[in-house]
Amino acid sequence: MKRQPGPPMPWQPLRLPEDQAPPRPLAVRVQSLPAHHHFPEHRHPWHQFVYASSGVLTVTAAGQCFVIAPQQAVWVPAGLPHRTASLLGAEFRSLYVDAQALAGPQGQCTLLAVTPFLRALILEAGELLPADPAGPPTPAATDEEARHLTALILARLARLQPLPASLPWPQAAGLGEMCEALYANPTDERDLAAWAAQLHQSGRTLSRHFQRETGMTLRAWRQRLRLFKAVELLAGGQDVTQVALALGYASPSAFTAMFRQTMGQRPSAYRQQMREMR
Repeated sequence: MKRQPGPPMPWQPLRLPEDQAPPRPLAVRVQSLPAHHHFPEHRHPWHQFVYASSGVLTVTAAGQCFVIAPQQAVWVPAGLPHRTASLLGAEFRSLYVDAQALAGPQGQCTLLAVTPFLRALILEAGELLPADPAGPPTPAATDEEARHLTALILARLARLQPLPASLPWPQAAGLGEMCEALYANPTDERDLAAWAAQLHQSGRTLSRHFQRETGMTLRAWRQRLRLFKAVELLAGGQDVTQVALALGYASPSAFTAMFRQTMGQRPSAYRQQMREMR
């Protein structure tokens, strides 16, 4: 018998940092995001490099959704409205970068690969650089050490290459609500015809609108959604069988085949990597 999902936990908003000084040219904020919590949509006049040092974060902006584990980060350009959330909880580092200090990818959020060396620099910055750039470095760092660390991080950020792995998010009425329902419950088996009937459209009209807004078919979008959710759940510590059931796969072997074909490794190996990075 297929396991029926229980009601989803309600999402809780967190208060945004207030009276934050601008980065000069770099500031670091170390934060924890409990399970099912989010920072509401906001914007700021500096760039933000969002990195999950442990756990998984979801960053949503400009019709794109990014799920990041400790191997990736998201670049949020200055002035772009965005929202950050975590399904299972995460520890993360926000690097705030002065818009004049580093151009970076402009106009849209960008997924970036985080090398082990950059990860080490980010964690070090969380220990040595103040969240308030107007304040002094921590007692463990001298002004010279702080300047060297800042320059090294900015140089590394400038060399990062974008990764093509976002989840497009439609903006049209009805389509966004459909995607939110599928994200909350990936085991939902309603097909295109069923969703079209619910949205009072023909199947052809729904398919055309969805393709225009996301550049993908609904089937391809759901496959990518399942992959994103798999990354989120595996990095959160759930085992392969739990994840396979949560995503609606008939068996763990079917889920493993999908994950291996897409990610190039077994889900158990990916889960172990995430455990070692905590």
